Amino acid sequence: MTTPFVEELQRLLAERRFSWRKLAELTGYHPSWLSKIRNGRPPSAEVVRRCDEVLGANGTLVALAQVHELRPAHLPAAPAGFIGRDDELHRMREALTVGSRQGVPTIVAIDGPPGVGKTATALRCAHDVKESLQWKYSDGELFADLHGHSPNQDPARPEDLLEEFLIGLGVPANEIPAGLEPRTKLYRTLLGSRKILIVLDNAASSEQVERLLPGSGNCGVIATSRRRLVGLAMRRDAVRVALGPTSMRESVALLRTFVGVARADAETASVVALAERCGHLPMALRIAAERVAAHPYLPVSELVDELSSDERPLDALATGDSVDLRTVFESSYRDLGGEEARVFRLLGLQRGPDISVDTAAVLAELPPVRARRLLEKLVSVHVLEAAPAGRYHLHELLRMYAVERVQGEHDADDRRAAVRRLADWYLHTASAGSRVLAPFGCDRPAPGAPRDVVPRTFPGRPQALSWFDAETANFQPVIKLAIEHGLHDTAWRLAVALREYARLRRKPLGWWPASLELALKATRSVGDCPAEGLVRTIAAEAHRWSCDHDRARQSLRSALAIRREIGDLSGKAWTLTESGFLAVEEECFEQACPLASEALSIFQDLGDRRGQASALFTLADAYAGWQRQGDALSALGEALTIFREIGDHDGEGLVLVKMAGIHHTYDEPETALECLDLALEARRSAGSRWGEADCLCRQASVLHALGRVEEVRKPCEEALALYEEVGDLRALDLRACLDWHEYGMVGELLPNPAF
Repeated sequence: MTTPFVEELQRLLAERRFSWRKLAELTGYHPSWLSKIRNGRPPSAEVVRRCDEVLGANGTLVALAQVHELRPAHLPAAPAGFIGRDDELHRMREALTVGSRQGVPTIVAIDGPPGVGKTATALRCAHDVKESLQWKYSDGELFADLHGHSPNQDPARPEDLLEEFLIGLGVPANEIPAGLEPRTKLYRTLLGSRKILIVLDNAASSEQVERLLPGSGNCGVIATSRRRLVGLAMRRDAVRVALGPTSMRESVALLRTFVGVARADAETASVVALAERCGHLPMALRIAAERVAAHPYLPVSELVDELSSDERPLDALATGDSVDLRTVFESSYRDLGGEEARVFRLLGLQRGPDISVDTAAVLAELPPVRARRLLEKLVSVHVLEAAPAGRYHLHELLRMYAVERVQGEHDADDRRAAVRRLADWYLHTASAGSRVLAPFGCDRPAPGAPRDVVPRTFPGRPQALSWFDAETANFQPVIKLAIEHGLHDTAWRLAVALREYARLRRKPLGWWPASLELALKATRSVGDCPAEGLVRTIAAEAHRWSCDHDRARQSLRSALAIRREIGDLSGKAWTLTESGFLAVEEECFEQACPLASEALSIFQDLGDRRGQASALFTLADAYAGWQRQGDALSALGEALTIFREIGDHDGEGLVLVKMAGIHHTYDEPETALECLDLALEARRSAGSRWGEADCLCRQASVLHALGRVEEVRKPCEEALALYEEVGDLRALDLRACLDWHEYGMVGELLPNPAF
């Protein structure tokens, strides 16, 4: 049915003698996507905004569409205890207030040595501008760490950062184009009429920043780098702010804040000397102040003497003005006991964003209780930071120092042994968690854990899911670390052990495909063809979830060739099944049916019950596509029986959702609701937040069709909370449906067929 928005859009196009293809060219959206909107798909806020703008509708289209746009608010918290930088902050705020010449974004480029407080200054300024200039940047804030100088991490790719920004601006993940140039064009199109403040932290070069700049003058940009962004200043007329050491007044004020006013006043000369020895760098000052505060009876002068006596520089962080951070780090390090120092050094091997007590215990071969006590001691002397949920964070600069210490005090064999323990612990803990999530079978189970590794065990699904959630950001760094130390078998097995968790959560993050790419590298390094076939098949599934069908097809083609060549019948059947999933999703039912039939025959010969059920519901999708609902329901019934027998709750829920869809299509809504009630129960048992939300939305759609409008809102609200929890972009459209009581559109948010 044509909506008022589409009717007015067509009228405006006719009035201006524009075609829909011309509209696509003007707005920057693909013609096929606009065609879907023309045929009834709800438009996103950005589509409406662009159409209204290019057609000069003066807000008419926005009013008719009744959509809400996403306002990004990505800024981290303002830095606590920030002192000084008054002149620099005034200059930055003035530039961002006045703006630059018309059509050019205002750019402030901050550079300076490590530890000088570039990030803190950028965030302080951004928060000040956000609070005092709400009218200037009223459409939100974007933030990204470009990892230009992060230890053990390559600079972030502009295309990956653009994906994050596009999602933050409300673009559904499956609508984000592949490749740098298309993403850049879409990004600049979306920012063309928005007032956004963008903070780009820790840039490697001007070129890295320039790919992320908006194309209009409505936005402001703050970029930081250890290097002077000369190209940005020359080509983009950026306002350059060079941060050097703080003034003596600011340094003393910072020390007084943390040391205590009474003590600082009693040792004024020593406090001044300490500020000088710290090179007036905020991070060095903070660490020194914390050490002084931790020893209330130690004269400040003794710390000044200790810092003065150590002349060895921190080579990796040496700067042009001879500021030396190693003396500060080393003074704190020397204050540690033997066990504490060893734990600190070994933490340098762990590259993820945070550290658990368990991982620290594994690295140092300590009981967890002892490891926790040592970690708390490290926190107390400010060489480690406490993080939420009982975890810990090692600051980037201190990680550099820890890496130097572990390389200098542990030989290569000792370091490799620690990495092996860490990687094995992650592998066997992930395997244990996967067995809890999917007790009916797993891919290529890992051999038993070594005697010096005691993996975690989980009493139930909630505990397993909680562990996976907490460690998600650490999996990819551990896999990469294992590969670098030649632990290829452990690396690919860890990636595979994460499959069941990834299936259940389906968070729109890049860690899962990236982990599989590393796993593929590991299998090829050792020539493990069976493992390569397995990883390629799983990678195809990940690509299909992200709607990258071309890459999924390529992965499946390679996997099938490998598995046929080595005679891996089970692997071949699973690859055929995944190929069938892809064919169904592309509505190529004539391809899906023989693929699923061949897989089913192999699974029956092998006695693989889970495989049989998976092939059966793929056959059912093909039958449903041909309008053979009787055959489809029969195949789904067989699959449902198997999934229930083997205890695969997620598979059970998926089959019931498919059955509900057929009953709903053929005017049997009450039966559809019964199926959805059972599906919801199954997916809750599985711990699939994504699947639970999917079931709730389908319930709402059927209830609306039955005219039971008063019952629709509750499942929609529950689904919204779940989609927001897992970061699914359907949350944005579902919230719009709730706000405008457009419950009939809820069914349009759901994938068909259900996967």
